[in-house]
Amino acid sequence: MTYLIVIIALALIFDYINGFHDAANSIATVVSTKVLTPFQAVVWAALFNFVAFFIFKDHGVANTVAKTVNPDAIESTRMLTVVFSGLIAAICWNLLTWWFGIPSSSSHTLIGGFAGAGVAAGGFDAMNSDVVLRTASFILIAPLVGMLMAFIISLWFIFSFRKGWGPKLLSLFIILGLVYFLSQSTTTNRAELSGLKLEKENSGMLVSGITTNSPADRMGFKKGDIITSINNQPVKEQQDINHSFRSLHRGDVFQLLAIDKDNNAKSTSITYQTTYSSHFNNVLFFGQNFKWFLLGLILFTLALFTFWLNTLNATKSTAWFKRLQLVSSAAFSIGHGGNDAQKVMGIIMAALVAYDPSIYSLSQMPNWVPLACYSAISLGTMSGGWKIIKTMGTRITKVTPFEGVAAETAGAITLFVTEALKIPVSTTHTITGAIIGVGATKRLSAVRWGVTINLLWAWILTIPISALLAAGVYYIARLFI
Repeated sequence: MTYLIVIIALALIFDYINGFHDAANSIATVVSTKVLTPFQAVVWAALFNFVAFFIFKDHGVANTVAKTVNPDAIESTRMLTVVFSGLIAAICWNLLTWWFGIPSSSSHTLIGGFAGAGVAAGGFDAMNSDVVLRTASFILIAPLVGMLMAFIISLWFIFSFRKGWGPKLLSLFIILGLVYFLSQSTTTNRAELSGLKLEKENSGMLVSGITTNSPADRMGFKKGDIITSINNQPVKEQQDINHSFRSLHRGDVFQLLAIDKDNNAKSTSITYQTTYSSHFNNVLFFGQNFKWFLLGLILFTLALFTFWLNTLNATKSTAWFKRLQLVSSAAFSIGHGGNDAQKVMGIIMAALVAYDPSIYSLSQMPNWVPLACYSAISLGTMSGGWKIIKTMGTRITKVTPFEGVAAETAGAITLFVTEALKIPVSTTHTITGAIIGVGATKRLSAVRWGVTINLLWAWILTIPISALLAAGVYYIARLFI
């Protein structure tokens, strides 16, 4: 038990270090453009790092990170040492790169360390190559996407300075595109809103997963059960459950027939529960929906702003962009918290499962884990990371409020999308690519490519160096543990 507590403490320490190491990601541009003082900026970023706790609820990135190492290929007694070694290596590399002001990826050093220790313990079969390769591929993909998005948003703003109907029609087209996207991506199915993850079976619908602390969790649904009937209405499709839930109100009692894991039929009386009494609020504040509504609202605000951008002079437009930068930096901070805190959740869950798989599972995360992780990364962000802020905010390219809005919005879009795809990406790489993108709209020579190439080398070396460090730590730890 003591060993487990030490590992959890190390994980939260890494999360704290991640916060001040990556603080520059979300506040470098807002500080360099003098929209906020450094102290105001770190408080602003820390606040929205924690706000992500209330938005990102499916924890898909956490599950991906937890599966970096295959526990079946390693003895359970050694798995805790694997997690311990990976954390020690990740903390060392993070502190080293922070000291030299190098904006390396906390995400990649954590995954590299976890994978390296796993290979040392169980050989290459112990490493989930799919997770590692996908993560490694986004060393290039994430900054390229961020760069492309920032380049497009910058050109959109530049085009909007022109007179005529063309810029307004473009912004109207973007608004219509947002409306269409939200209409297609919004989840309204009551079964999904309740936290049920379902798969079709011959005899009914299999409960393949239940979101922790969701209405379905509180109602007592069990993973592995096959739902066959609700209120004597047969269940063959997910829509059957949705239809049954539609006729219920919070507090109503319904009869559930199901087949459990042991193939035994059971009948249960359940009190129907929802997060909110209003279906509209359940849809709006459902985690997967709310993050898209939030991102859509930011883009919608930018689109409305571009309608009168060509009526403003340089001074007034700069003042407005400074106000908008508060919104864009907040969005990026939410994406940063939602992406990076989840990686530590995955590591903690891997340790808990290794400690006692009969109590813990990756699909059922105790509430204290995300709360502790979001708190740690927020406190770390408040500690700042001034050396890296200098690199990000001034050395790559000079950033104006106009460019800061474009870079942060592009970074937020990239982080929100990759989180939905359950891919752990580097917020450092993403915002760096976005800053390069806005710099390239002026001219390619506006980007200090020498600095950028040095950063790229640091990114490429992070995973292998972290893996080697973790393997070394594992071999040393095994002599004493």
